[in-house]
Amino acid sequence: MNPVNETDSALTELGKFFKIAGARATAGLPAPQMFSGAVDKAWHRLTENPAEHTAFTTEHAGRTLGHAENNGEGWIDWVSAYAEAYGPLPEIWFTDADGTLDTELLGHYRETGKVWAEWDCSPVPDDGDVAPAASYL
Repeated sequence: MNPVNETDSALTELGKFFKIAGARATAGLPAPQMFSGAVDKAWHRLTENPAEHTAFTTEHAGRTLGHAENNGEGWIDWVSAYAEAYGPLPEIWFTDADGTLDTELLGHYRETGKVWAEWDCSPVPDDGDVAPAASYL
């Protein structure tokens, strides 16, 4: 994948992630966990332009979302919502910021439909609720 397509793909996935984040915030659920280094890298680039970031989150989540450091490990609990809306998670979700695909994690996901991963951040919706920081099952 070339860098332009990878960036476009990461932004597309970030928009889907924000849509899920907005729906979870509306439902009173914790924010989703950002476990992809590649998608998070696109998010960090977007935060460098606050006006663009606000417009992007508002367009996709229906609200302004911030970026919060939030380390944890556990089941990624929004995967089924993603699958219902968009189908299976694409490879970019299993790719780190340097472009390395975690084939083991991807394989487990393809076999089970579940993701156990670490995350470093979550979106902060208007009410400030973020994903749990501790490991959970």
